[in-house]
Amino acid sequence: MKKILLLLFVLSICHSLSAQTVNKDSAWILNNYYKIERSIPMRDGVKLFTTFYIPKDSSQKHPFMMLRTPYSCAPYGENKFKNVWSRNTREYFLQKYIVVIQDVRGRYMSEGQFEDIRPFIENKKGKETDEASDTYDAIDWMVKNIPFNNGKVGISGISYPGFYSTIGALANHPALKAVSPQAPVTNWFLGDDVHHKGAFFVMDDFGFDYSFGRPRPKPTTEDAPEFNFHTPDNYDFFMKEGTLKNLTKHYMGDSMTFWKLEMDHPNYDDFWKAHTITYHLSNVKPAMLITGGLFDAEDCFGTWSTYKSIEKQSPATLNKICVGPWFHGGWARSDGSHLGNVQFGKGVSEYYYKNVEMPFFNYYLKGEGKDDLAEATIFISGENQWHQFTEWPPKNIEQRIIYLNENSSLRFTRPITSSGFEEYVSDPARPVPYTEDVHLDRTREYMTDDQRFASRRPDVLVYKTEILTEDMTLTGPVIADLQVSISTTDADFVVKIIDVFPDNFEYNDSLLNSKSKIRNSKFSYPMGGYQMLVRGEIMRGKFRNSFEKPEAFIPNQLAEVKFELPDVAHTFQKGHRLMIQIQSSWFPLADRNPQQFLDIYHCDEKDFVKSIIRIYHDAKHATSVILPVLKK
Repeated sequence: MKKILLLLFVLSICHSLSAQTVNKDSAWILNNYYKIERSIPMRDGVKLFTTFYIPKDSSQKHPFMMLRTPYSCAPYGENKFKNVWSRNTREYFLQKYIVVIQDVRGRYMSEGQFEDIRPFIENKKGKETDEASDTYDAIDWMVKNIPFNNGKVGISGISYPGFYSTIGALANHPALKAVSPQAPVTNWFLGDDVHHKGAFFVMDDFGFDYSFGRPRPKPTTEDAPEFNFHTPDNYDFFMKEGTLKNLTKHYMGDSMTFWKLEMDHPNYDDFWKAHTITYHLSNVKPAMLITGGLFDAEDCFGTWSTYKSIEKQSPATLNKICVGPWFHGGWARSDGSHLGNVQFGKGVSEYYYKNVEMPFFNYYLKGEGKDDLAEATIFISGENQWHQFTEWPPKNIEQRIIYLNENSSLRFTRPITSSGFEEYVSDPARPVPYTEDVHLDRTREYMTDDQRFASRRPDVLVYKTEILTEDMTLTGPVIADLQVSISTTDADFVVKIIDVFPDNFEYNDSLLNSKSKIRNSKFSYPMGGYQMLVRGEIMRGKFRNSFEKPEAFIPNQLAEVKFELPDVAHTFQKGHRLMIQIQSSWFPLADRNPQQFLDIYHCDEKDFVKSIIRIYHDAKHATSVILPVLKK
């Protein structure tokens, strides 16, 4: 996870370079900008290390674009510059923004004590601080001390810096005019990075916490060491470790503060709520642009949740959203033309910068252009087109219920049989992998991966429609409503929404870039019959009625497990099929459930047992999925 996050936003995707060895693009930066480093005092006396890239042009005043990050504003030294010549950075330099990067409190060269997703203090008193006050104090210093600024500040950031963007919007400094949280960390229990619906995302979090969570006793320019897995196979590593308790004992101990907190807070208690920023998004002052990816493996939830929370709690705020067919931060470091085997077409990221991000900031920070950005600018995959909506989810959607039926079929009609179910054995000793490949780092491509490997497993249930006779577009959240029984006292439930391509499917050459053409040659991956994951989500069963107060299942007694999957924007085209898969493990993306009602974070290997899972689809107990179908 850290490897992905470190490469994101304004001055990322790059290597350090010195003033003595530059290419022509870097020479442009050196000829037109100079760099200074300052330690800015906060109200409690702590100083935050801050880098400024300042235009040499003193004939006009310039706005600020600010990034606050826990991932370092390196390279350190006023004679060392970032290689900023990439899609998401060059526009700010070409348009003569003052670009600011700040190490947040307690990270790298900034003083103070770091706290993960540091809680917002609603009514601060005296010298009390949080990330909003640190943002305020930094802005106040900037506008008073940096020459030739126009008194207007924008903030943006992807992933963890997206969290700092969101909380920065609550700073309420009069100079802060526009903010863009992008794929923002939002809620680490319900949907981002650390947990999904209470299920622990062990693969991402373990590697991240091992490095990121190490104590930093004093300011440093050095990165913490990353974990050496000593294997290229993450499935094998986490299976051999066995339990979260073993990971803690063997590698984490008590020194990794946040890992220990995660282990000690198994439910959605006051600790997690205090570390959730969306509860505080009322009376947001700056204009907001929330950006994210449809296929973001880390913070898909955070994008939708942040936008919707502002809409609900701060209705007077100018609040826009843009979501494209990107992986985590894909708009900033890819052309957006494809993800894995799935193609979206040319110019996707270019469209975003030309029509969304730069017009947004230029209007509010430079007074250029018009305030005519649509409420929601959404790329609909499948048909591969950008759309503008006046609200999100769109007004003209119909909540259509599709039911599991006999013979593994999906229909928009309720089952009529008096009894019916399918069952499978969920065995923690043989968990369903989240992807087919053997690899170490969690892939970003799994979000659109072919699911045929899972369809062939006996512990994965598969249901599909007849061949569609017309296009069907989904725009909004999907609701899974499962009628289940299990032979034990707990289990997980994974629901996957899948687009099944026709058996003779091939991409048109006009859709492919040169690299894609190589991958899609006659020797490449077979796309006929491809089962594209459109959206998947896991639900820890014991939280089915409450994330605060988990409940055991009564063995072999029917229960409802109902939960929301993050929003989708996808067209199932005529000639395709809609498929739903249901399973009870997604390993090692999510940790294994022992399938007993107990503290998973401290249980032993002997506690893991098999469970017989039944999914019902009869007239009285009809398992269904509620689809947000866009009406024509």
